[in-house]
Amino acid sequence: MKRRKSAREFDKYAYYRKAVQSPEMDCEFISDTYKELRGTRPRVLREDFCGTFAICCEWVRSHKDNKAIGIDLDPEPLNYGRQNYLTELKPVQQARLKTYQASVLTAQVPKVDVIAALNFSFYLFKSRLMLRHYFKQALRGLKGKGLLIVDCFGGPSCMEAQEDKTKIGGFLYFWEQKNFNPITHEALFHIHFKRKGEAKREKVFTYDWRMWSIAEIREIMMEAGFTRTHCYWEGTKRNGDGNGEFKRAEDGEECDAWVSYVVGEA
Repeated sequence: MKRRKSAREFDKYAYYRKAVQSPEMDCEFISDTYKELRGTRPRVLREDFCGTFAICCEWVRSHKDNKAIGIDLDPEPLNYGRQNYLTELKPVQQARLKTYQASVLTAQVPKVDVIAALNFSFYLFKSRLMLRHYFKQALRGLKGKGLLIVDCFGGPSCMEAQEDKTKIGGFLYFWEQKNFNPITHEALFHIHFKRKGEAKREKVFTYDWRMWSIAEIREIMMEAGFTRTHCYWEGTKRNGDGNGEFKRAEDGEECDAWVSYVVGEA
C-alpha cells in the first residue's frame, strides 16, 4: 500500500521529480528518436541508474506493448519507486516492469531495444577506461538495432562555482555547483530545497562527477563498438534559453550553458 504522508513531511524524491524529472518528455524523446533512426517504435526500455524508475513507469503506461527494466545499486530509491510509483500502475502494467538492485556494469538482464542513462548519471564514471567499460556493457545489452541514449551538459558557466535558484510551485529549487577542477574536469554539485516558511534544506542530493564533453562521449562510444553516434542539440528561444526541442546537429551554438543528448547506434 502507498503510505499517506503528513502535510509537512518532506519527501525528497517527490521534490526531485517535480524539479528535475520529466518522464513523459523523456519517453517521448526516446520513442521518437528510435523511430527516426530505426523506422519503428521501440518496445523494451532499460533505464540505467534508474533511482525511483519514474521513466520505466511512464514507459509501460504509455503503450500496452511496452516493457521496462530498471537497474540501480541503491535500494532506497528503488523501494521508494515500488511504494509510490509502481502502485500507481495497473496490474497488467506492473507485470511489464522489472527492477534490479545491481550495478549497470554487471547486471544480467534481457536484451532491450533502448538503454537510457539520463539525468547525467553516467558522469559518476570519472575515467575514460570506466566510461568505455560501461558503454561496452550497454552495447552487449542491446538488441541488433538497439540505441543507447544519454544526456549531458556543459558550457563556460559549468566551469565555475555558482548556485542557481528556481521557483517551482510552492518551493524553491537550488542547483549548486560547489567547485570545478580544470585539470581533471571533476565537479561537485548539490541540490537544495526550500519550502515557504521553512529553513533551506541543504545538500538533499549530492553528485561527485566528471564533466564529459560531447566529443569525448561520442569518441568513447565508438571505441566501445557502437557503429554511429549522434548529437541532439537543444534549440533556443528568443531570449536565449533552451526551448526543450532537440534535433540532430553537428554544429552547436556558442552558449553559456547547454544540455544535449548523445545517441549511440548498436
